[in-house]
Amino acid sequence: MTGRFQGRDGTELAYREVGRGRPVVLIHGYFSTAQVNWLTYGHAAKLAERGRRVIMPDLRAHGDSAKPHDPAAYPPDVLADDAFALLEHLGLDEYDLGGYSLGARTVVRMLVRGATPGRAVVAGTGLEGITETRGSGEHFRRILTGLGTFERGSAEWKAERFLRSTGGDPVALRHVLDTFVDTPPEELRRLGTPVLVLVGDRDDGQRSADRLAELLPKAEFARVPGDHMSAVAGQELGTAIADYLTRP
Repeated sequence: MTGRFQGRDGTELAYREVGRGRPVVLIHGYFSTAQVNWLTYGHAAKLAERGRRVIMPDLRAHGDSAKPHDPAAYPPDVLADDAFALLEHLGLDEYDLGGYSLGARTVVRMLVRGATPGRAVVAGTGLEGITETRGSGEHFRRILTGLGTFERGSAEWKAERFLRSTGGDPVALRHVLDTFVDTPPEELRRLGTPVLVLVGDRDDGQRSADRLAELLPKAEFARVPGDHMSAVAGQELGTAIADYLTRP
């Protein structure tokens, strides 16, 4: 099922949904889509098989959601605003929450702003990806302004290839970088939600993912095989998420 809802500013956004039962909202990463992150590799299906209603928005500027070119459509923290709008649209009070990479950062922003999931999954990011967003922002800004110039096989070239495979809009995606908001460590220490911090064992971010877990009062830390890109395609990611969110 594919549905539509409006962000708090009226921007039209899309989401996909599979399964029935306790709701789980999963948020995809930068350049990606709900289809690519959660459906293609079977992660959502695993949760649905275990009795969960899996709800997966396309972030603004991604997938089937609107891709405005007006910078005014991208204020700070708008991705979290959009996710709150989805919760309100669906009337969700009891739910779980998860995200990968940019989706994980969005989950953290929701938590510090008062979201109350039963459990949360923060996957594909380390501590710096949460507390110092400028670094990743500049990395992607360089990719988006240098398309077609990168050496074949380089990290930038791989990111550009992924962008083209998802039909990404470079102009809209550049504006998303202006929405990033740092989350100070002291705010992380105040979070009371049980959280699984999950990262690929060859992901550059995994070197600080364990420190992120240490800061969160009710966190568990786990690794799955893969680097930042390949971990998403591995069956172990979906299994780890499903095991955590459906644990008695």
